[in-house]
Amino acid sequence: MDWFAGHWFVREYIVPILDILLLAYLIYKSYQILVQTRAVQLVKGALIMGLIYLAAFFLRLSTLLWILNLLVPGLVIGIAIIFQPELRRIFTRIGTRTWFRLRRRVRSYHLDAVLNAAEMLAAKRCGSLIVFTRNIGLNTIIETGTRMNADLSSSLILTIFTDGSPLHDGAVVIHEDKIIAAGCFLPISEQPDIRRSFGTRHRAALGLAEETDAVILVVSEENGTISLAYDANLLYDLSLPEVSQVLKRLVEYQGEALEEAEA
Repeated sequence: MDWFAGHWFVREYIVPILDILLLAYLIYKSYQILVQTRAVQLVKGALIMGLIYLAAFFLRLSTLLWILNLLVPGLVIGIAIIFQPELRRIFTRIGTRTWFRLRRRVRSYHLDAVLNAAEMLAAKRCGSLIVFTRNIGLNTIIETGTRMNADLSSSLILTIFTDGSPLHDGAVVIHEDKIIAAGCFLPISEQPDIRRSFGTRHRAALGLAEETDAVILVVSEENGTISLAYDANLLYDLSLPEVSQVLKRLVEYQGEALEEAEA
């Protein structure tokens, strides 16, 4: 009897609780991804259309139902085309498989070297792009540049971004305490509402932040400002303490190592 009673308790109480907790966690993580993209607008539009359809169904508005049934297939195709970058980013995030993995702490002493170099580059108004990898692999970006696999140091970053250097115009890709590659090309953002004053570096940083979970540090060649791009957003003209605070929060903790970058 005890065995059957125990299984009854698990089936009637424990399983429903686990079901609710798991569903709540998945909804929460999905919301975290959605709020970082324009897909929130997609969800709002879908909810409005769903409410209109339910109202038409219960009120038996046959003409409206007929029109909605005609429009739905075209709307689905149109949404898939319009929101293609957002949908790709959502599924890429899901594919990182870090939702249920305990994150390990990564050595962060390399941030001091980057911050020191960024400060000196900003003072000299030497434009630069520095990419910090996180969970999504950047092998396609790394292949556009020159592989280095060199120990990270302020002097090396300064050498790469010195005027006249053949790698000056590209981006540096950093993973933990290594400069994986330099002179890399980044995708350009196509956001229509991006500030016109932003140059190619800022647009490239934002473009990569839209497609991956990388964090990109940008030093402006025009005015020496330091900015950070991540999660499809660009934080413009930050002070060095602000850059340090954001980087430590985003880069100190990482999930899966970028094995393909170290191969």
